[in-house]
Formats: sequence, structure tokens, C-alpha cells
Amino acid sequence: MRSVRVALGVGLTLTLLAVALVLSGSPTTVAGSNSVPPPLRPLAAFKGAQRLCEQGGRVPQGTSAIRVSLASHTGPKVTLTADSGGLKITHGTVAAGWGIAGSVTIPVERVSRAAANSRVCISFGPSVEPVQVRGAIEQVTTPTGGVQNHGRFRIEYLRPAHESWWTQASSVAHRMGLGHAPSGTWIVFGEIALMIAITVLASRLVLRCVGSTRAPASAPHDAPSAPPQAPSRPSRRRPAAGGRTLAGWAGAVRRGAARVGPVLRGVPRAAWICALIASLNAVCWSLITPPFQLPDEPAHFAYVQRLAETGELPRSSEGAFSEEEEVALRDLHQQDVRSHPETQAIGSGAEQRSLQHDLAAPLSRQSEGGAGLAAPEPPLYYALQTIPYGLASGGSLLDRLALMRLLSALMAGLTALFVYLFIREALPGAPWAWAVGGLSVALAPLLGFMSGAVNPDALLYAVAAALFYCFAVAFRRGLTPPLAVAIGAVTATGLLTKLNFVGLLPGALLGLVLLALREARTSRSNALRCLGLGIGIAAIPPLASIFLNPLSNHPGAGVGSTASSLTSGGRSLVGEVGYIWQFYFPRLPGMSDHFPGISPTRQIWFDRSVGLYGWLDTPFPVWVYNIALIPAGLLTVLGVRALIVGRATLRHRLLELAVYAVMAAGILALTGAASYVEFPQRAGGFGQPRYLLPLLALGGAALVLSARGAGRRWGPAVGTLIVVLFLAHNLFSQLQVIARFHG
Repeated sequence: MRSVRVALGVGLTLTLLAVALVLSGSPTTVAGSNSVPPPLRPLAAFKGAQRLCEQGGRVPQGTSAIRVSLASHTGPKVTLTADSGGLKITHGTVAAGWGIAGSVTIPVERVSRAAANSRVCISFGPSVEPVQVRGAIEQVTTPTGGVQNHGRFRIEYLRPAHESWWTQASSVAHRMGLGHAPSGTWIVFGEIALMIAITVLASRLVLRCVGSTRAPASAPHDAPSAPPQAPSRPSRRRPAAGGRTLAGWAGAVRRGAARVGPVLRGVPRAAWICALIASLNAVCWSLITPPFQLPDEPAHFAYVQRLAETGELPRSSEGAFSEEEEVALRDLHQQDVRSHPETQAIGSGAEQRSLQHDLAAPLSRQSEGGAGLAAPEPPLYYALQTIPYGLASGGSLLDRLALMRLLSALMAGLTALFVYLFIREALPGAPWAWAVGGLSVALAPLLGFMSGAVNPDALLYAVAAALFYCFAVAFRRGLTPPLAVAIGAVTATGLLTKLNFVGLLPGALLGLVLLALREARTSRSNALRCLGLGIGIAAIPPLASIFLNPLSNHPGAGVGSTASSLTSGGRSLVGEVGYIWQFYFPRLPGMSDHFPGISPTRQIWFDRSVGLYGWLDTPFPVWVYNIALIPAGLLTVLGVRALIVGRATLRHRLLELAVYAVMAAGILALTGAASYVEFPQRAGGFGQPRYLLPLLALGGAALVLSARGAGRRWGPAVGTLIVVLFLAHNLFSQLQVIARFHG
């Protein structure tokens, strides 16, 4: 208990000191440019080693970074030099892997003296995909007196401002209150109050659960258990051949409903607290992120709006959104802010009044049937979102969006709840560590970021965590008809939520088969009944989509359209497998190099997991990713140690681990195959860690193993530090988003 208190106190103190230190620094400001005005347009695209030079104009004194208008999902290494009159002014380099946003910021040596008539040259290393140069077209006079078009890319010079973040707090708070419904600086105070509540709740749970190493009497043992034998029951008269009567079915429903209360009361209080923290954290993210500045949120809102206003599903991914949404996107400057870190969200009272005035007009809420990228998706999440949409139908679009985001935040709570229950069932040996995994997931900034938006990923994460929990229960206690029904129902729910759930299907099917085979040792008929129930219920959505999609003109083709992306026409299967492998792991000997000059493991998956927010245009500085390698490496070592110590238990649970591995491999393969479809034009478009969050249950279990790897004496203290680390990570991620959009 003492070590936990010390670890918690030291961790929170260091976090507060780090926040104070960061806020004492100065924000980066634009000190000058080469006078290429926005809006910018694509000038050229190239792949491979290139060198481009541009007149840079005056380089201001104090310049510490230079931003160049380049676009790529997975950018190559960029080296920049600036000179004037043949003398070097400054130089710098950014590693490969940058991308998503429409520009790249290159740290350079501080310019000690302003220099006029400069020339800026950028050199590129090997490219994974084409790099797009963005700028403006100017007409210049040739020596012969003719006129020709000349493209110039935009260059901006950045340096620290003279004021600290503390002195700019009031103006930042004012800008944070704009663009929301309702608007006002209450958002800042609400954000602070929520973060304090999250910190208090997490700290109390750590002290109560992690600080106490006494296992509850009801905790299961680490040793694997055989499937339980069904207790003998007195024989009952079977129902007549005609089946159950209506009264019999009603009685069964009542008995099932009566069991819900005891089941809910059996959920540990710690699990509910983790769920509450996850929901509050997602609410925080919904407040600080401007409307429609999260991946694909305009398309998902359009889907909900069409379903709520017309009762029909989207008919295509083409076409404009409703007049109301188009006006909101215009007044929020959504296209100008999206993927352009140099442009902030609306920040003046005049812009806010214009937004409110326009949205108060009688605008049409019906579209022509298009919903962008969201159009092929299944309807469950969107149908649920019609509830808050309808409750706020009397308000503005921003009112409806805010309430819809709150529903997604509740889904984050379900995710943390099922992750805690999964860890409790799968790793019962150290009850103190259950809270470590549950709290770490609840505080994960990427979960809060995605669940603070209108996006079906929020429900997908919860359903995936529930599926992992169901299998953990089945492998520990045996497959029963209620469990088979639960697995089938959760799988069906996932298929109705998002097509990405298809990646979990092979593992789910394997799990049902293995559990049925184990159950067949005691009762073959029960095994067949359970297998049929699970697969039959899970098959309802894809079978229904075959008939309903054509009737409703919905473009989604269900499971088939997603599974077909695993094999791309005209390409070899060997090449696709090699690409998918390199998309995550280091290249093996004999494989073609699909990612020259870049390590996807580090620069796509690790760095972007540490932080990439907004419309995937808000990263951390490079030094943050480098420092993050230290705790990640230590946690990996501790996790491996825990696996070595518990290798005897692992041998008894190989079948269960194989199911989890196949589920994880399915998600990885599906995401990699989707990327391969667009390769080589785009390779990093699907390199987004949010696509791997359906595996959050396994991530929480890995963190528990890392804490247990520190041993019985130091494990609770290490687990406490893990929770504090995620709390700090979440806090600084939010500050980074605030600086991006409102700083």
C-alpha cells in the first residue's frame, strides 16, 4: 500500500510539474512566409528522390522551424537548407513517416539574424507513395516577352511567440467556446472540472484496488479448469410436439429478464468506475475538438440525418450533404481547417454570430441520398444515433451534433467495462491488476478521441470488447446455450455496426468450433446445439443484407464486399501477403521492399499511436515520440518476463490464445488488405491506429502482464505508474489538440 501511495503521489506531482512547465513555454507562431497566398492547389506529384528549390523571401530572425506545403499519407525523409547570397542560413531534417496533413514542419537550427532574398531547397529520400506539392500558380514574363505559368509552393517560417501559454489563456478559452452549442467559456471550466473528476476517480480506484493485494474469495484460480459438468436435475415433462405455448414463451422471457438484475449486480464496482471514467474522458474530447474535425464525422452525421429525416438508408457515396450541413461546414471553415495545421478553427465573435444566424434559417435537412465514405456501412450505430438526433431536433445542427457525441461517449464506457471484465476473466491470478488494465484503457486518449465523435468506431470498440469477454467466460467455464446465444448476438451486433468487424469473424468462428469440440467430450448434443445457436444467430445480418440492401438501394453489400478486399484483382497473393506483413513488421529476406526508407512499425503504428489527432493532422513534436520509446520498451520487457514466468499456464491455454491471435490477425489482415488496394498511390491512408482499437481488450491484458512482470513486491507500484502514465498521456494529448485548433 505504501509503494502504491508513493508511486501515485510522485506520478501526479511530476505530471502537474510537466503541465506547468509546458504552459510556461511559448506557442509557435508564423513569423513570415514567401508570400504564396492561400488557397493552395496541387502543383505536381512525384515519387522517388527529388530536389526542389523556391525563392523564400525574407527569413525572420528566431526562425526555429519551416513549414512547407507538401501532402502525403506516408511522407519520405525531407532535408531542408536555406541560403542567401551563397551563405547557408539554416538547415534541418524531418524523418520519414510524416503525412496525413497538407504540410510538413521541419525543425531547423535557430536563425540568429534575419536574411533577405533567401532560397529554400528541399531534398527527399526514397518515397513509399507520391508526394504532392501544393502552392499557387503565378504568371511570369519570359526573356522573350512571353507569359507563362509558374508554380510556387508555400513556405512559412515559424518561431516561438514572445508570450507564454499562461498569458494567452484567456484568449484560448474564448476561442474554445466558439463553434459549439451552447457556446461560451463554460466549455473550458467544464473541461477542467471533468479532468479533475477523472483524476480523483482514477486515484481512488488505484488506492482501493491496486493498493490492496488481498484476492477476493470469489476470484478464480490461474489454473485452467475443465468444462463444468451440468448438475443433475429432476426430469421434466417435455412440451408437446407443437412446441411451447405462448404462455410458456412469455414465462421464459420473464425468467430471462429476472436474471438481468443479478447479472448487473454481479459486475464489480471497479468496472463501473472504469466505465464512468471512459465516458467522462470521451466527453472531454467532444468538448475540445471542433465540430466535424474528426475523421469522416461529416459523412457519419449525414448518414444519421438521412435516416432520421426520411427513414431511408443512403443510396450512394456521391452527392452533396443536406443544405443545413453544407452551411454548417462552410461557416465552420471545415475544409480550410481540415488537414491544414496552419489554419485554426473559428475564433471571433463575428464568425460565431454568422454561424448561429445561418443555422437558424429554415434550411433543408434532406439530401439526395449521399453519405460519403459512410454510405456502405451497416445501419445499427446510425439508427441508435437517431435517438439523440430526434431529442434535439428542435435545436440547431450543433445541438444535435453535441448530443450525438454524448451517445458515443457512453459507448466508450461500455468498451472500458467489457475490457475490465475480460481481464478479470482471462487473468484472474492478480485481482489488484484488473484495475490497471481497465483504467489504462479508460484513459487511453485515442479511445476518448474517437468516442468523442459521431463515428461507428465507438460502438465497434464496445462490441469487440464484449466479444472477447464472452470467449474468455466460455473458455473458463465451458460453452453453454446462453453463452452461445451471447456470442452469436454480439457477433451479429458487430456485423450490423461496421464492416471492419469482419476481421474478427475468423477468430470468432474458430472459437465456437473449439469450444464445441471441448463440450462434445461430455455432451455431443449440447455441443451441436451451442454451435448451431452461435453460428445461426451470427449469420442473420449477412443473410438479411443479401435481400434488404437491393430493396433499399443501400450500396453496402454486407460481409462480401469487405471480405473481397482481401484479394485484389490483378495482383499476386504472394505480393499482397508480403505487403501486409511489411505494413506492420520489419521486412523479411526475399520480400520486395514496399516501404523504402521507413519503418512502418515505428513511424506509422507506434508514433501515430502515441498521438495523431484532429483530422489526423495534429501530431506531437518528434522528440515526444522518441521519449515514448523508453516506457514502451520497459513495459515490453516486463510483459515478456510475465509470459516467461507464467509459461506453464500458457501451455494449458493454447487453444484460447490461438482464438485471440486469429481475431487479432484478422483485424491486421483486413486493414492491411484495404491499404494494399490503394497501393502504390496511397500506402499510409489506412495506417491509422484507430483501426486496431477493436483489439483494446488484448491491449489492456498486455498492460496487466507488464504490471505483473514487475513481481509481487513492485507490481502494484508499477501498475500505478502505468495508470498515471496514461492519465498524463491523455492530458497532454488534449492540450496538443487545444493548441492546434484554438492556440
